[in-house]
Amino acid sequence: MDVLHERCAGADISKKDAKVCVRAPSTKRRGSFTTETTTWGSTTNAVLALRDHLLAAEVTLMVIEATSDYWKPFYYLLAEDLDVILVNARQVKNLPGRKTDVSDAAWLAQLGAHGLVRPSFVPDQPVRELRDLTRARTQLTRERGQIVQRLEKLLEDTGIKLAAVASDIMGVSGRATLEALVSGEREPQTLAELARRKLRNKIPELTEALTGRFRDHHALLVRLHLDHYDQLTDSVGQLDARIEEAMAPFRPALDLLDTIPGINHAVAEVIIAETGGDMARFASARHLASWAGVCPGHHESAGRTENTKVHPGNPYLKGALGLAAFGAVRTKDTYLQARYKRLTARRGPLRALVAVEHSIITATWHMLTDNVTYRELGGAYFTQRDPERATRRAINALNQLGYTVTLNPRGATA
Repeated sequence: MDVLHERCAGADISKKDAKVCVRAPSTKRRGSFTTETTTWGSTTNAVLALRDHLLAAEVTLMVIEATSDYWKPFYYLLAEDLDVILVNARQVKNLPGRKTDVSDAAWLAQLGAHGLVRPSFVPDQPVRELRDLTRARTQLTRERGQIVQRLEKLLEDTGIKLAAVASDIMGVSGRATLEALVSGEREPQTLAELARRKLRNKIPELTEALTGRFRDHHALLVRLHLDHYDQLTDSVGQLDARIEEAMAPFRPALDLLDTIPGINHAVAEVIIAETGGDMARFASARHLASWAGVCPGHHESAGRTENTKVHPGNPYLKGALGLAAFGAVRTKDTYLQARYKRLTARRGPLRALVAVEHSIITATWHMLTDNVTYRELGGAYFTQRDPERATRRAINALNQLGYTVTLNPRGATA
């Protein structure tokens, strides 16, 4: 194989240190190469010393394997003066058997020298900071949802079935009820009268559901959960304000994504934060869908396709696309809803949702590449595309129900 980088380095990074292998031409034998592996600490000063060592060795490429978050200080400091690429651990697996940190570093250096590694996407600092904000908001939102689940379990322990009547126990009526329970109110009728708006139509059901054995022990736990919920809500609000400021350079892309059915403001912010808002780094919409983990895999052996499960992708982007798909399939008279219904019958709801996610990310790539808004094809798109097929399916469905169908074109006389 051709050698693209005569002086290449590979690093196997752990929490405390890194094994770095420098691969360089041999001075004794022409056409051969020598390797020198050294150990470096993971502190800032140690990484800066490693940078000086690599510059002195005239290394033209540094290959780092993505290991948890331990690669970040090495990548950020070394990339200022060296050509550094980050590679996915799944794509550079070494042969099993004699596997050590030293051999892994040498393997990475050898792959990099021959150009057999594909760099992972590492965004610029403004996008990385935006990612930190959106990911923190996602995590806090999940924790807030977990607190609601803990409250439901706690109420089940008391025999109070508030969640069976109120769809949201942290809504206005549910929160007022919980606060009254913590304050010492135990009378079901009095608690039911705290209901607001439409929930007042269910006061008899609420009175029955709020009959239980709520003790001071439960009041203490509910108070702690409510305070934690309020604290997380305040933190999410602070992150929302900071994200709004950080999204200023990406406002045109954000406005475009808001036109896709199912994508709200928060989901659009996550998509931009994870992709950087620049589609030039993705060769095509298919590359973006594969990177996001919403396209089927390929595993063919002996002419047979054995496994078509989706590959792991960006978990935060994939989660945002899942929320967008759930919203899109509930939007009436849209192409995405029609696609979901069309695929659910023969592929199942889960695979149909992945197909909708794929359609959303494909539309995202084209919209941000061409700077155009979303063009809705309509819920009757598949029927209009192939009306004869739609007619056959309708006739077959009626025949199975025992009807005999006679078709008369519109406007024809009997």
